[in-house]
Amino acid sequence: MTYLTVGNATKQFGVNFKALDGVSVSVDKGEFFTLLGPSGCGKTTLLRAIAGFNDLTSGDIKLGDYDLRKIPPHQRDIGMVFQDYAVFPHLSVFDNVAFGLKPRKVPEAERKARVDEALATVRLSALADRMPSAMSGGQQQRIGIARAMVIKPRLLLMDEPLSNLDAKLRIELREEIRDIQKQIDIAAIYVTHDQEEALAISDRICVMSGGHVEQIGTPQDIYGDPQTRFVANFVGTLNTLKSGADLENLTRNLGLSDVKAETWAVRPERLGLSNPAAREGATIKGTVSKYVYLGREAHLQVSTGIGELVVHIANPGRNAGRAVGEPVSVLITRDALMGFDTNGKRLSTGG
Repeated sequence: MTYLTVGNATKQFGVNFKALDGVSVSVDKGEFFTLLGPSGCGKTTLLRAIAGFNDLTSGDIKLGDYDLRKIPPHQRDIGMVFQDYAVFPHLSVFDNVAFGLKPRKVPEAERKARVDEALATVRLSALADRMPSAMSGGQQQRIGIARAMVIKPRLLLMDEPLSNLDAKLRIELREEIRDIQKQIDIAAIYVTHDQEEALAISDRICVMSGGHVEQIGTPQDIYGDPQTRFVANFVGTLNTLKSGADLENLTRNLGLSDVKAETWAVRPERLGLSNPAAREGATIKGTVSKYVYLGREAHLQVSTGIGELVVHIANPGRNAGRAVGEPVSVLITRDALMGFDTNGKRLSTGG
């Protein structure tokens, strides 16, 4: 059920720069929706427009039956979690979380009950009286999440809330954020530039570039079926194949010579090393230029006539190493190959 809709959103700065250029998205009730893209793509501008910090130049933002552009930010009932924690250092954990309830004139007894509930949800009940300065970055960010939830918002917005944390803590806290969001059953919009983070926690992802939407879909859609060259490159690792006679022979052998692609590409994990039992696909000969063993997988770099190919090998085993200079044949199947036109749009290969 569609809950939030943004229609044809445009945000112009100055005469020539459009931070948002006709962006349209919809978010369902209870959905975890992520805005993903590089710096300057417009994701934070869109989030701030929804929050009311910056108005659009043109376009619509509706939450349920409400036109958010007509409602002041403090009346939108939207919870916001910021990148820099934004805790008040002079207030205890309890008072930080309770801060947004006072201007809403929530009775004291209810205020305490709601703060206690929010702190329990983020596992900070035992630290209610502590000052933020004595807490870790992850704990401070939990304060921000609790403060955003305690007002019982209709929508939860999060602007790169984990970017200031170390890698291990980011992984732990992102799982907690996802669990909390599902527990309270609230629609959430999450901004990040981290592709792995987006894939791990989202119901759907909106990939943005240059102020417009490249693709919206489930994590499986975005990674496994990218509709533009930008999405394929930005989300995951990609081998872009070098033009020439070897590429022409490869596409002909795969029955793709009639597909007029400007660029051909393939994911490293969709490649394999050929063996006599292989019955499908085509092979390209090359020599090993690098081998990196990573335990559960190995990364093999192969010099070929269609470029340097990176091949990911799952469960390589202890004795699966390859020597630099060793000749190998790389197996490529028709359904693994992706073709893109001159505008970067994905072409159908019929497979």
